[in-house]
Amino acid sequence: MKTVTVIGAGGQMGQWFVKYFSDIGFDVTGFDTENKIQGKGIIQSDSLVGGILKADYVVLCTPTRRTPEIIRLIAKEMKRGTYLIEISSEKSKVVSSLLKMPAKINPICIHPMFGPGARSIKGQNIISIPIKDAKKELSVAKELFDGANFITIDAVEHDKKIAVILGLTHLINLVFANIVSKDEKISLTEKMSGTTFRVQKTLAESIMTESPELIETIIANPEIRRVAEEFWKDIGKLLTAVQESKTEEVIDYIKTCQARLSANTDLEASYKRLTKMVNAVEK
Repeated sequence: MKTVTVIGAGGQMGQWFVKYFSDIGFDVTGFDTENKIQGKGIIQSDSLVGGILKADYVVLCTPTRRTPEIIRLIAKEMKRGTYLIEISSEKSKVVSSLLKMPAKINPICIHPMFGPGARSIKGQNIISIPIKDAKKELSVAKELFDGANFITIDAVEHDKKIAVILGLTHLINLVFANIVSKDEKISLTEKMSGTTFRVQKTLAESIMTESPELIETIIANPEIRRVAEEFWKDIGKLLTAVQESKTEEVIDYIKTCQARLSANTDLEASYKRLTKMVNAVEK
């Protein structure tokens, strides 16, 4: 039987990987200094190094800031020919640590683009970042996560894209959630609300179920500065234009945005999907 050790097994994604590997027949060991490890039949390790000595695969579900140090601590202790799988949301520093690992250890650098609520791996997106042997690393990842969709991209491009995909969305929803949380008449607001507010509030609240440490890591991505500054600048520009009654300027901004989006997206279809989402949620 293949063996896997999940470091950070008590966290939300750690629990997901523990269950996933257990369900597909792996012998699973868990280690976590912060959270209680859940699940039947899971071997709990008392030490970081002790937990990885016999593992065929080690999965790091650890805070991004701690991951490079953990890689340094365990890589030299792992068995020859085993795989170290890393799943952090920011790759630049982590990749340099993976490149410094002993040659006897195989790195697998991935970013699962789903949360701990995912019921199945089927159809889920996983980003693969090549480290030493791109073809081999992707092949092993596909074998382990059979049914997922894989996208291969280098670490620099990954962090740039993730600044928009996760960074900007988390930043916007964090601030939105903070404003809504201070509404002393939220029940009245909800009674008055329409589709847009309900969907936005649900999205913001779901993001707030993530750990503060993960959210901070996501919005601390250095690449977010570029898009966040553009976001901030555009908000200022629109508010100023509205206050100065520059109606045409605001309308031109909206029309330009609509035209650019329409080049790649069917906006009417998007609205229909939104309606379906709301109907499904409120049944």
